[in-house]
Amino acid sequence: MNMHALRDEILKRAAGAARFIVAIAGPPGAGKSTLAEALAEVLVEVGEKAAVLPMDGFHMDNAVLEEKGLLARKGAPETFDFRSFLSTLAAVGANDGEVLVPIFDRSRELAIASARVIAPETRIVLVEGNYLMLDEAPWNRLEGAFDLSIFIDPGLDVVEQRLLKRWFDHGYDDETARVKAFGNDIPNARRVIGSRRSADLVIQDF
Repeated sequence: MNMHALRDEILKRAAGAARFIVAIAGPPGAGKSTLAEALAEVLVEVGEKAAVLPMDGFHMDNAVLEEKGLLARKGAPETFDFRSFLSTLAAVGANDGEVLVPIFDRSRELAIASARVIAPETRIVLVEGNYLMLDEAPWNRLEGAFDLSIFIDPGLDVVEQRLLKRWFDHGYDDETARVKAFGNDIPNARRVIGSRRSADLVIQDF
């Protein structure tokens, strides 16, 4: 399904809704943030009010992860502040005023609080993240939280290649890149693909 077909499907399903929340889920390296931002752009092009809510803004701080012994697993399901994410999502769904949401600054590896506004007039909210469809506690409490769910699954081989390239692009040598990818990212990807709730739409790529 191409970008415009996906946009049209969202618009069809969102007809008459004052607030419509779309989940864009998938393993790390699947292209969730790229798709979410592109979808927001094409929705705005046709006069819609759309915004992206990234799950990555709810990463626990490195100091907290170190205290919990989870720093090496940063990015795994247990390294996110699920309670805050759930509360924020509920506030977005209630649509009773402005909601300020955090974003994740990859250059500094930290979350920035209240860095993006979901305004009352924003009709379509695109929530993107690895674990939105994960069928494990506490993430399975998100079932029913979205008006439409999209899962991106380009296949584990493609995801592995992309995750390795990500670390190569950061300047790591082959051995270090493989340790980082296969030590954390790729196990997380397998977990996302292997234990997910059903989605309304599954796409291989875009």
